[in-house]
Amino acid sequence: MTTAPATAPPAAAPAPSLTAVFIRLKLSLLRNGLRQSTGRTLAYVASVIMGLLCAAGVVLGLIALRGNAHAGALSVLLTGILTLGWAVMPLFFPTGDETLDPTRLVMLPLRPRPLIVSLLVASLIGIGPVFTLALVVGSVVAVAHGAAAAVTGAAAVVLVVLVCVSLARAVATASVRLLTSRRGRDLAVLGGLFVAIGAQGVNIAAQKLGRPDGLAVLEPLGDVLRWVPPASAISAVEDAGRGAYGRAAAGLALTALALVLLLWWWQRTLTTLMTSPDSSTLQAVEKDSARGSGGGERGLARLLPDGRTGTVMLRTLRYAWRDPKSKMAWATALGVGLLVPIVSSVQGKGSIYTAFSASALLGMQMYNQFGQDTSAFWMVASTIATPRDAYEELRARALSLALVAVPYVTLVVIGTAALIGPWSDFLEVYGLSLAVLGALLATGALSSAVFPYSIPSEGNKNVAPGQGAIAWFSLFGGVLVGAVLCSPLLGLTIWLHMAGLHGLLWVLLPVGAAYGVGVAELGLRVAAPRVAGRLPEILGAVSKA
Repeated sequence: MTTAPATAPPAAAPAPSLTAVFIRLKLSLLRNGLRQSTGRTLAYVASVIMGLLCAAGVVLGLIALRGNAHAGALSVLLTGILTLGWAVMPLFFPTGDETLDPTRLVMLPLRPRPLIVSLLVASLIGIGPVFTLALVVGSVVAVAHGAAAAVTGAAAVVLVVLVCVSLARAVATASVRLLTSRRGRDLAVLGGLFVAIGAQGVNIAAQKLGRPDGLAVLEPLGDVLRWVPPASAISAVEDAGRGAYGRAAAGLALTALALVLLLWWWQRTLTTLMTSPDSSTLQAVEKDSARGSGGGERGLARLLPDGRTGTVMLRTLRYAWRDPKSKMAWATALGVGLLVPIVSSVQGKGSIYTAFSASALLGMQMYNQFGQDTSAFWMVASTIATPRDAYEELRARALSLALVAVPYVTLVVIGTAALIGPWSDFLEVYGLSLAVLGALLATGALSSAVFPYSIPSEGNKNVAPGQGAIAWFSLFGGVLVGAVLCSPLLGLTIWLHMAGLHGLLWVLLPVGAAYGVGVAELGLRVAAPRVAGRLPEILGAVSKA
């Protein structure tokens, strides 16, 4: 009997390309994100249009500089700034791209090498890579002269774009544990401050470059960045056009080496991330156990006074350090207060009186003190039974602010006197700054009692819907009243100047310090009975978020 031959099993269908899957995933995430709301779609379309217009403007500007002796230095500097932007953006905007978080892929049977290739190709989709491509092409056109430079430029464009995208991916992968934690979200909140500081830097640079010989100042920096990848690839294009083929090959080799190292680092961190457990919870438990076994308070808490004052001061300082909205407000006040004198000094038209920005911005942190408590203010309200309790609560909050503000204002005034001068005005400005700080502490305490409002814990808004008018009136009304409170000291300053009594201007320091303490104390005592009498109203106002 003959047996029929066994039929061969059907051939397995070829596995789909991992790169194609990730490209479709990226497009699906983008499409589904735009479907969430019409406003989000309009915002995205507007950002795309603005990005394309900016890219077109930059490209046209670089092309117009073709043949300029300093075009190479400018192109190298722009490439360096662009690379820096790609490196830091994942730290401040970690939720801008869902595919930046590789921990979402931990449970899938994926190997690091093909995963990196697929993620890298998918990362080339978006307005950021398009803008980068446009700027790099414009930089190459500005410095390329001859066939050899054109061939080198084609390789440089590919290398620079890949280095920028790989750098962003590697940084995001290496810091993904941080970015998905509370501290990472705090860092993202602080991104606005760094953007504001960067905008001031761009403004100063634009003023410098607007001069007839403005581009010449870039040459020293360009000479350094020419050998820093990926800017070295742009420098290689210029070298190839001049016939320096050895320097051109070295520039391209440096950028290629940087790309290889970035891909190696990315693969190493990705492998570690996808094969090691997340021990953040265990670390938190260990820290809590260590704190519990240590007993008592440590660090700054041991230096604070006992009783209600020390407790409230510690709570306020912890809010400023841990709460994202409070941290953003403090960081903005500290950063901008220092930035204003520096920008004025760089622009060459500053005055020592710009140091007032430090005391003014930090004094404003006293406004809406109970808004940062949100609905948890009921616990504070339960401890306030008399105006004396309210006074101690407000005084402790003011002391915690002064603990940071007074040393900071001192340093800013000293730095402004050193940068802008003259030193002869130091005592006068320092005394007036302390008086301004005291006046704002006074009006801030009263405003917190009369015009409280809620601060949403989520989102970018700092005022709950429907309370915007209260917030603006509280802030600007309090600042105007603070200016009125400082008018006696300001009048004394003007009189001493008009009378030619410059030798007596030193008295403004002790008078200003005493006046600031006195007016702050008066404000706290006036506000305390109002806080004690309006506890239900304050709780209702700060709980609307």
